Amino acid sequence: HLLGPNPFVSLAQVHFAPEPSMSKMYPPIEPYNQGHLTVSDLHEVYYEECGKEDGKPVVFLHGGPGGGCMPLNRRMFDPEVYRVVLLDQRGAGKSKPLSELKDNTTWDLVADIEKIREHLGIDKWVVFGGSWGSTLSLAYAQKHPDRVTAIVLRGIFTLRREELLWFYQKGASFLFPDYWEKFLAAIPPVERGDLMSAYYRRLTGDDKEEQQQCALAWSEWELRTSKLQSDPAVVESRLMNVDWCLAFARIECHYFVHGGWFDSDSQLLDNVDAIRHIPCTIVQGRYDVVTPFKTAWELHKRWPEAEFYIAPAAGHSFAEPEILKRLVEATDKYKNL
Repeated sequence: HLLGPNPFVSLAQVHFAPEPSMSKMYPPIEPYNQGHLTVSDLHEVYYEECGKEDGKPVVFLHGGPGGGCMPLNRRMFDPEVYRVVLLDQRGAGKSKPLSELKDNTTWDLVADIEKIREHLGIDKWVVFGGSWGSTLSLAYAQKHPDRVTAIVLRGIFTLRREELLWFYQKGASFLFPDYWEKFLAAIPPVERGDLMSAYYRRLTGDDKEEQQQCALAWSEWELRTSKLQSDPAVVESRLMNVDWCLAFARIECHYFVHGGWFDSDSQLLDNVDAIRHIPCTIVQGRYDVVTPFKTAWELHKRWPEAEFYIAPAAGHSFAEPEILKRLVEATDKYKNL
């Protein structure tokens, strides 16, 4: 294997996903256990377990931050093998209080994952995360490598400033100028030099109507750009849920303006050596504009031991057929680890 950040990575180490069949997920299942764990004086984190009660543990870490879990997320794991743990991170989904920003940082979430693992009596588990979930997976694994048996990552995002500016200031806007106009419209021209800060002031301000308008505009921008071919019905359905949009926009923006509370801009990439011994699969859409391919490529160069799959006709969403196929294949592979 090549070691370190060598730019001359052999294409033999890179796998290109072929055109998949769509019916790759496991059948719908319901939780056999669910509850709220008090993790601080303020926050209660919702968790659920499904699949095989005495099965191989895996934890699913959702995106956003602030996105929450969906029933669809349960279906990427063989229920006859896996004990699947899903949790809504602080302020998201069914966790309480909804959209709360106080005591809500990356390292609070990492500590919560450990508290849930201990609460459920799990020694080690597979860690699965996409988009922000990949950020949190890397942060958790680097903090607690002895608790991780394997890692599955999708849509790599390390919360570096250049990644944020690409999507929320200048870059993705060149590809979607029509949707970008709606994102810009919520902010006066004089404040558009720093859109994340301008949104943050409004998403945390006292004007509830303005807060809601900005939450909808923020959420719509990401929803419209997440798939290579977006489904307008799915987007509109999400935007009808104002509470979800508020949590999603407020928490995302909160994390982004604070740089994820990392010690350095490149902390997650710089600390990859701490987890290179852990089996890992990375799946990245070639045309992902939310978390562009560049970051996944840089992670691949620093972690050549990890399997690296490029989905050549896919965007960001885990529901892209090529990406979904590779994710389920990865969980199938690690169930016998």
